Amino acid sequence: MDIKDFKYVRIQGRELAENTLYAKGIFSMCWGMIQKKVMEQEDEDLFREVDAWFADILPWPPQCQRRENVVCFFKTENSEMMLKLIKPAMWLLEKYDHPYYVVYTNTPGEIVYEDEYQIVVKAGEPLQIEEMPEPWGIESALRNDRHFELEKFY
Repeated sequence: MDIKDFKYVRIQGRELAENTLYAKGIFSMCWGMIQKKVMEQEDEDLFREVDAWFADILPWPPQCQRRENVVCFFKTENSEMMLKLIKPAMWLLEKYDHPYYVVYTNTPGEIVYEDEYQIVVKAGEPLQIEEMPEPWGIESALRNDRHFELEKFY
């Protein structure tokens, strides 16, 4: 699959937001570093510029204004400029060793808001914790007497 095959993208961290039980987004992560006094002043100023640009360009979804249990994704069809302009914030996360992931998806969840640049989806569904599946591979398949044709996987 190619990145162009996906409709939505989100930059998120490892930590879960208490209100959504969803991975924090890039803006929350950077604001958290500012509030914890992790960033140098020059870096804080840089992030504030990035945040101001996005605040000027992106509509503020009513669900986010009301602090509902939602998360936002950029639309990939209109995200080229946004992803270019978010790079300084990604660089700040890297500079301060704050792990993050760039997540592409076509199935983000139930969409409750949409505009030209972004979608908002419901979050905070109860997490499902499941047992680890049995390891899968040729050895385990043969051990469990599973029969299949390897050719169809190549």
